[in-house]
Amino acid sequence: MLMRGGTSKGAYFLADELPRDPTERDDTLLRIMGSPDVRQIDGIGGAHPLTSKVAIVSANESGVDYLFLQVVVDEARVSTQQNCGNILAGVGPFALERELVPARDGHTTVPIRMMNTGGVATATVQIEDGAVVYDGRTRIDGVPGTAAPVIIDFDDTAGSSCGALLPTGNATDLVEGIPVTLIDNGMPVIVVAASELGITGGESPEALETSTELRSALERLRRAAGPVMRLGDVSETTVPKITIVSEPVSGGAVRTRTFIPHRCHTSIGVLGAASVAAAVALPGAVTDGIARTAEVSRMAIEHPTGALEVEVEVNEAQVVRTAVVRTARKLFDGRVFARSSL
Repeated sequence: MLMRGGTSKGAYFLADELPRDPTERDDTLLRIMGSPDVRQIDGIGGAHPLTSKVAIVSANESGVDYLFLQVVVDEARVSTQQNCGNILAGVGPFALERELVPARDGHTTVPIRMMNTGGVATATVQIEDGAVVYDGRTRIDGVPGTAAPVIIDFDDTAGSSCGALLPTGNATDLVEGIPVTLIDNGMPVIVVAASELGITGGESPEALETSTELRSALERLRRAAGPVMRLGDVSETTVPKITIVSEPVSGGAVRTRTFIPHRCHTSIGVLGAASVAAAVALPGAVTDGIARTAEVSRMAIEHPTGALEVEVEVNEAQVVRTAVVRTARKLFDGRVFARSSL
């Protein structure tokens, strides 16, 4: 099934529809999505990291298991090293479509175990006459129109990949001589002020991507931060992400530009936003003096195409609660034909 989840799009599979062996599975997914090819012309990928994603879902004793895979567009590589909170938004509806969880009219909660990191989330999905409701009035920036809300509550997101909310124990560290906040509230993120990079933070993703000097500096920063964040050598991985922050301009808490890690996101990932929101809520982070928020528990994280609202509560570097509202839509349900091996 092809679905939009949040501001991403991906292919959703039942686990028994794909090979069990990870090497065979990844080879199959590369051939389905059309990688490696910058256009993914011979597959169903959309030629961008945000549209070259896969969810593998199976039933467990209390809900479903969800494994996220990032299929690299221009390389023959599939990564399982991160979660994706946007694709997560479609997991509950997909599980109900495939009858992995019984539907109850009104709304159904779907417990989701995120296999990439071991974290747990609960998705609340609207149901009418036993069917998932996709139409509604909820608008999320980065997606045209409106849809039914999917409410996602996260459990134990802090330290999902790095072992702690602040893997160094510090709200601010110096990496490559630049003050940064290294944080993991569901997604390992390097938070850095735009002023430290000689930019305003309001540049378009296209403008930022065309700056080879900036991209080289960000990659040096990312590779240096990887071992410090307990992630080891990150030269061939998709984490950590880098989020550049500056003062908000549209009434939100902070303005962001996020590299994922080599392309600049046209919005921001759900779990990336959760990590940035946690940084905003932490005294001593690089967001101090930049972010503006009157109500710390709910904040709008501004991004190039709007803002993403996150509820986060932090108490002495401990995350008490993280939740977001997303939408999802079923785009296509059918059979995909994988190309022959290259």
